[in-house]
Amino acid sequence: MNEFFAAILATLMAILPGGAAVDTGYVGYLEADYVYLAPASGGRIAEIAVHEGEAVAVGQLLFSLDDRQQQALLDAAQARVASAEATLDNLVTGGRSQEIDVIRATLSKAQSDLVLAQSNLARSEKLLALGTVPEVRVEQDRAALNAAQAQVNQLTAQVGVAELPARNAQQLAAEANLNAAQADARRAALELADRQTRAPVAGLVDRLFYTTGEMATGAPVLSILPAGALKARFFVPETDRSGLALGDQVAVGCDGCSAMRATISYLAQEPQTTPPVIYSREERGRLVYLVEAELAEPGTLQPGQPVTVTR
Repeated sequence: MNEFFAAILATLMAILPGGAAVDTGYVGYLEADYVYLAPASGGRIAEIAVHEGEAVAVGQLLFSLDDRQQQALLDAAQARVASAEATLDNLVTGGRSQEIDVIRATLSKAQSDLVLAQSNLARSEKLLALGTVPEVRVEQDRAALNAAQAQVNQLTAQVGVAELPARNAQQLAAEANLNAAQADARRAALELADRQTRAPVAGLVDRLFYTTGEMATGAPVLSILPAGALKARFFVPETDRSGLALGDQVAVGCDGCSAMRATISYLAQEPQTTPPVIYSREERGRLVYLVEAELAEPGTLQPGQPVTVTR
């Protein structure tokens, strides 16, 4: 529609002698650069949190998609992180405390058995000297003592191994596994956050293209007219083009409104229309150039509204 409007205005400017008199102003219209908001991925719209014409601030929730699947994926990823952290902690600190406690309890019993075996052997040797027990009893008690000592030695070694940290290669593998799990969790969190779309700019909600419950598949769900995005597009004849520069101040007026200040932000380098190749002095006066000027305070002006621009 804006391109059609621009073509009509350019044609009128080319038809008018000299394009348009500076005293009466340059004809033009208002245009805005809308921001169109679409979801990062497709899904069913769970909520539209705004309505048309509502003012929104940066970061305000606009709409959200069904996120049950993404929430489940995040929960699973966080569980894998917890498992990987526990595995790495187990390797760094040694065996689990419960396992070490069991080994230590067994070692304590073995040490008690060793003390008993030592006592039995000492008593048997005294009785053998008195001739009250056979020598075979002494041999049995000595064998029991040796077995008890071996058991204590074995359990002592097991406790030492359980308390040792993991070998370097095992620890590196566990750290890599934890890093991968954390990366998966971060990605899952981002995918969950992407189910909500928030306003990137402040402005007014212009149009809603979907309603709650519909499937959004990459197309914009709504559009925002940003604050300060309104600009005047007008056309000047070739004779006036050289007298304008970026940053120049102009006045923008309309039917029923007072003039407002605007700053020229764009000057076309090529003419809007294409007259004959050989330009006479009269033909050069029919060339028109598109100019854009940003309004500092647009007030109640609306996109598409006809305006007159004066210098």
